[in-house]
Amino acid sequence: MIATRISLTLCATLISGSFAALIAGSFAALIAGSFAAQAADAWPSRPIRMIAPFPAGSSVDAAARVITPRVGEALGQSIVIDNRAGASGAIGAELGARAAPDGYTISGGTTSTHALSKALNPHLSYDPEKDFAPITMFGHLPYILAVHPGVPASNLQELIAIAKAKPGQIRYTTVGNASMARLGGELLSNLTGAQLTPISYKSSAQSVVDTLAGRIELQFGTMAPVLPHVRAGKLRALAVTSSTRAPALPEVPTVQESGIKNFEVTLWLAVFAPAKTPRPIVERLNREFVAAIAVPQIREALLTQGLQPETTSPAAFSRFLSAEITKWRDVARKANLKPE
Repeated sequence: MIATRISLTLCATLISGSFAALIAGSFAALIAGSFAAQAADAWPSRPIRMIAPFPAGSSVDAAARVITPRVGEALGQSIVIDNRAGASGAIGAELGARAAPDGYTISGGTTSTHALSKALNPHLSYDPEKDFAPITMFGHLPYILAVHPGVPASNLQELIAIAKAKPGQIRYTTVGNASMARLGGELLSNLTGAQLTPISYKSSAQSVVDTLAGRIELQFGTMAPVLPHVRAGKLRALAVTSSTRAPALPEVPTVQESGIKNFEVTLWLAVFAPAKTPRPIVERLNREFVAAIAVPQIREALLTQGLQPETTSPAAFSRFLSAEITKWRDVARKANLKPE
């Protein structure tokens, strides 16, 4: 009887202690959440820095300078673009990853900095998934597959037939192993069985010069450097690499329309916050960026840059990013590509 009473008393004490601990933990979480909510409500109280991991005039920089003034106006604070170029965008990306997660530093990112980098380099100094909180995508920049007029191909299937008949003799331009052009060329080879030869350049401008001169058969380039020469008749556009036709070249079919299924290669642009940035701040940034990109004048300005505007929720973009890393890791593995 005495032993039973002791056991019941001990159990009651333990239960009471556990309940107290539970109450204390819940109260602490409630207080912490209250402070976080208050901080988010007071944000922003000073200008916001947006790191652009490429030079002024680059795709992500140009898009950001069109979008951020409207976002800053909605937030009541200016957004200052901070260009931190170098190491194919890795320097700026790492700065964005290591910034304080307080909502006062955000960063631009691209397929190269946040998908190809992880797909190619297992020793990357930052983790594009774990070190960032995605805010939204800006949109996609499709590539143009254009040939010198001397190449006897009026469409992509004819070019593939030439490449199969003469393995390795169709050369295409890239700016290194970590470039979308190189990975896109490898994907095209994987899907068609055509053997294409990549030729690496330090800049896309020089690669265009060599294609115009006929020293390279196939230009795998973005809109800005290639489109003027297509319109001038100095290069022949065979296809665009996005899933839908490019507004700037509505008469040119996509690669998929040209009979090559499951081919989509675009340079997407996006904006990120550091990981652990308070969720209310990330969601507010998402709302304001999405609203800004929906403004007709801003959409028109982005289309003029060759960008096809597209926005996402943070969760949807996180899923998309994971799928992109997996996709390009598989392509890089098949081609045995390594970081340069």
